[in-house]
Amino acid sequence: MNSSLNLLVGLAMGLNLLALGSSRLPALIGTVAAQGVVLGVMPFLIETHFEWLVALVAAGTIIGKGFVIPALLRRAMRAASIEREVEPSIGFVPSLLLGAGGTIAAVALARALPLLPEHAGSLLVPGALASVLTGFVLLIGRSKAISQVCGYLILENGIYLFGLLLIRATPLLVEAGILLDLTVGVFVLGIIVDRIQRAFDSLDTRKLTVLRE
Repeated sequence: MNSSLNLLVGLAMGLNLLALGSSRLPALIGTVAAQGVVLGVMPFLIETHFEWLVALVAAGTIIGKGFVIPALLRRAMRAASIEREVEPSIGFVPSLLLGAGGTIAAVALARALPLLPEHAGSLLVPGALASVLTGFVLLIGRSKAISQVCGYLILENGIYLFGLLLIRATPLLVEAGILLDLTVGVFVLGIIVDRIQRAFDSLDTRKLTVLRE
């Protein structure tokens, strides 16, 4: 089980780097969707016996993060007629270097943390730290609102990975709360994206600096 779980966490960490290096928005959205599906499968590998709450939240994660939210993002992208992140605040190569360096640092830090024996050989902690860092880099370094929403989703995926450490103590109640917060957050971000598009005919958030009271 541990090897299979680590394989999926490693795949999620690789998708982080792919997201940081993607200039095309369809590829970025597809990467976030794939990571959502990967995270949704993980609870089934951690739990040794079936629990309906685990299955419910895992299925909700796969459907929400893997299909529903990416479909909404693709719809917003088509409505705005944008396909590419043209002028990021942090370039794609520096973003990749930050992501790779952060992933290495996350692995080193996780080894120094006093984890429980059952978590000592797991990549959940470094995967969570790396995902949170990736989300922050996308939020800060991208100018398109859709890219920033993807950054928010990846950051939340990192929090989700941390929550998986508590799956036996609190059977995915933490994840259920996070999923609810994510749903509300994406709805709010969707409204913001729509207002930016209507006001500026663009999804470049740097144009918000021209607003005055």
